[in-house]
Amino acid sequence: MKYVLILGDGMADYPVPQLNNKTPLEYAKKTNIDSLAKNAEVGMVKTVPDGIAPGSDVANLSVMGFDPKEYYTGRSPLEAVSMGLDLSDTDVALRCNLVTLSDEEDYSQKTMIDYSSDEISSAEAKELIEAVNAHFKNDTFCFYPGISYRHCLIWNNGLTGLKLTPPHDISGKKIADYLPKGDDNKPLLDMMIKSYNILKDHPVNKARIAKGLRPANSIWLWGEGKRPSLSRFDEKYGIKGSVISAVDLIKGIGILAGLKNIEVEGATGNIHTNFLGKAQAALKELESGQDFIYLHVEAPDECGHRNEIENKVKSIELIDEQIVGTILKGLEKYDDYRIMILPDHPTPLSLMTHTAEPVPFLLYQKSKLNKNGVENYTEEQAKTTGIYFPEGYKLMDYFIKG
Repeated sequence: MKYVLILGDGMADYPVPQLNNKTPLEYAKKTNIDSLAKNAEVGMVKTVPDGIAPGSDVANLSVMGFDPKEYYTGRSPLEAVSMGLDLSDTDVALRCNLVTLSDEEDYSQKTMIDYSSDEISSAEAKELIEAVNAHFKNDTFCFYPGISYRHCLIWNNGLTGLKLTPPHDISGKKIADYLPKGDDNKPLLDMMIKSYNILKDHPVNKARIAKGLRPANSIWLWGEGKRPSLSRFDEKYGIKGSVISAVDLIKGIGILAGLKNIEVEGATGNIHTNFLGKAQAALKELESGQDFIYLHVEAPDECGHRNEIENKVKSIELIDEQIVGTILKGLEKYDDYRIMILPDHPTPLSLMTHTAEPVPFLLYQKSKLNKNGVENYTEEQAKTTGIYFPEGYKLMDYFIKG
């Protein structure tokens, strides 16, 4: 048996007036996914437990079969693992975004213009993070460059429980009410404020402005946590697997679970990612002897955060055509396989951030067609089947074990 899980990050949504009051899943042309839905188990799953913020970290842990209430320690240590950073028991990792803030003199009066600095290139970002690190590195703090706008700060003997705000939650808002507060957070706030003066006139940013691009003129720190300990996927389910993603967070979860991390050239984490290359990499892994593929696509989530309505629809259509279509053709040669498709959480265009509502899932098995009356894979049709997993981490058990 081969198992393929395709996760469209943030695909679920609310009805959108500009889409004739349909959700992107309802509006998108997705022939392959809808054909599977007609013969699959379709239902709803709650991936984010009550009382926990609806981040991709929590939701993907849940989808991968780990109870967030037991295993979740914070987002950044998962990303740090993917970056190859060896966290000690006393280290706290924090996500460091390179963001674009408005130019008011008083830092607290600035507005969050862009949490991704126009999706700055990794090469440009590396120079900026190195400049920040040159100013702040000491025995306590050290910055590490990552991919695009996503980077990492390691805080030796650091603190957790700091109530820091993700920058993608405050797009277009004045940052005063969302800055780190209290004595515990003072070192972090000081670095954020000082980073503006370090970065605003940096040659990288001057060149970006000259090209009509937004400058990455500040760091933004959030998502702190310590290294978690996950059980191995192969020991838990008795099968070998690989993870395919452009996002350090997902790679980190996979690595901690003992999954093989697959790098795909041109995988960016946005609408311009290499959709086809991810599908081809998945098939290659199955052919090499792997049993399970966790294929993650960030594009719908990024489009939701940026309120890019057409691009969110397009990303779903590209997932259907280039990923699902390609994988289905490649799976034909196997006697049996299961394929599951779902988001990790909704990222409604109207809110531009994550929510914790249940999401629709589709589970298809070649040898076991399931006529359920569903014609299309959508939020509303998934609700009509009455199939519901209130504890999202149990869905993986059902997918693998039946």
